[in-house]
Amino acid sequence: MADSDNSMSLPVVTRRRLLAGTAVATLVRPFQSKAQTAELRDGRGGPDPALSLWEEWKAAALRTETLCRKQQRLETELVRDVGFPRATIHLSGNGEKVAIFSLDAIKDIYGSDPKMADLRAEAEAELAAHQALWDAADEKIGYAAAKQEEEEAGNSEQGLVDALISTRATSLAGIAGKLNVVLHEGEGWQECTEFPWPHIRSALCDLVRIGQAMEPDVVMPGSDRQAPFSRMHPEGCWVRVSKGPGASLGCPDIQRQAADLEGGMRKRL
Repeated sequence: MADSDNSMSLPVVTRRRLLAGTAVATLVRPFQSKAQTAELRDGRGGPDPALSLWEEWKAAALRTETLCRKQQRLETELVRDVGFPRATIHLSGNGEKVAIFSLDAIKDIYGSDPKMADLRAEAEAELAAHQALWDAADEKIGYAAAKQEEEEAGNSEQGLVDALISTRATSLAGIAGKLNVVLHEGEGWQECTEFPWPHIRSALCDLVRIGQAMEPDVVMPGSDRQAPFSRMHPEGCWVRVSKGPGASLGCPDIQRQAADLEGGMRKRL
């Protein structure tokens, strides 16, 4: 356009430089002295609310992990001694046997054909009987109660995550706490070798180093860990993020394997 030289939009490179300069100035000015750092606390001189929430979250996260391990151990025991509730059916024509783990799967296979009514009823009865064995063993060792306890702990932990992210930090330690939680939650959900997790970890390490130099007596979240957090969520517990109706909590890898097995069998049919 003829009037493009008069556009209000800055070139991309110029905008990036402007933003970078603003960010550097914003970061440097508050941390030039301890006195200026104290001003971030609104003159109250009290504890950083973000840091306090981080300390609560850390304890909650440890409790959730402990309970997750407990319910995984109990479920493994149930699977070993009883096996997931299932029914064995015969595929027509070739005599092959497959295990089915849900009523929906039985209905998918037999449908509403009256000729299959007896076979469907037999499979449903077998599944119900096996479910009764599972429930009896579950009641004895307390798996369902342990799973419920883990779910409640996970929800409580997630509530603290949400509260922390929405709370204004008033210290370097509080900011570090937020980044520490982001890494813990993020690295546990996906591969942590690609953007943005190494970049966030690098920023946290820099923040911890600066914070420890400025206030040696203050605990800096993240200072005790350099390596990425273990990738727990996909194979472990705590399925909590973006929960919707029917979202599942506490789903160990062994249960997912059973679901995958069932899906594979149904696909073959």
